[in-house]
Amino acid sequence: MTPLTGMLLSSLLVVLATMTALWLLSLARRDASIVDPFWGTGFVLVTWFALLSTPPVQSSTRAWLLAGLTTVWGLRLSLYLLWRNHGHGEDRRYRAMREHHGARFWWVSFLTVFLLQGVILWIVSMPIQAVMANAESKPLGWLDFVGAALWSVGLYFEAVGDFQMARFQADPANAGRIMDRGLWRFTRHPNYFGDFCVWWGLFLIAANGGVAWTLFSPLLMSFLLLKVSGVTLLEKTITSRRPEYVEYQQRTNAFFPGPPRKPR
Repeated sequence: MTPLTGMLLSSLLVVLATMTALWLLSLARRDASIVDPFWGTGFVLVTWFALLSTPPVQSSTRAWLLAGLTTVWGLRLSLYLLWRNHGHGEDRRYRAMREHHGARFWWVSFLTVFLLQGVILWIVSMPIQAVMANAESKPLGWLDFVGAALWSVGLYFEAVGDFQMARFQADPANAGRIMDRGLWRFTRHPNYFGDFCVWWGLFLIAANGGVAWTLFSPLLMSFLLLKVSGVTLLEKTITSRRPEYVEYQQRTNAFFPGPPRKPR
């Protein structure tokens, strides 16, 4: 068994054990929403597990750079989601699942929410883990700085987009209105675009360390953000709840930022 294989198997066990404990807590609280704030922290956990599982002499500057960037991104996201969700009860997505599955929800949530997210987290974090296990990682180069710059753009879009939305929703005068200011004027989902940039940035850093074979990681994250749990899921029912969102869709890019268009 190679060092990378051993690390990946160990980190998978850590992730599955953590998600199982989180699931048990969700049963006690009757709130599956607690899985959402853990998403960012889960990447931090996997990253530091991989780094600390590596002999100190093998830890490269690139490994520490990835650990730092992932920690900043993951903890910011988790703290923001904890603050945003505090006092609001279970998210409507999980309430709908609970009502649909009834008595089966306990094991359905375990498989399709907690374990599934854990496996996805483990797969997406593969470039970071691979760098930690790579004993022949070369020194930092220009591609690492491009990756760090792209990560910075992503963090800016996520953090500023979240702040702008939180400030908008905190004003009672905006109740029922569509947020189309700040970064939200150029993309309907600046936070998802930011996430996209963060993970492509981290991949570029990892790829320059000799693990370009982990390309499937940012591709999977991009697919999820664009077609599954991101843009598509969020906008699936929003026009039925807010008809004025149609006009916002016509003049504002869905994902990649761009100048507003005249609505049809």
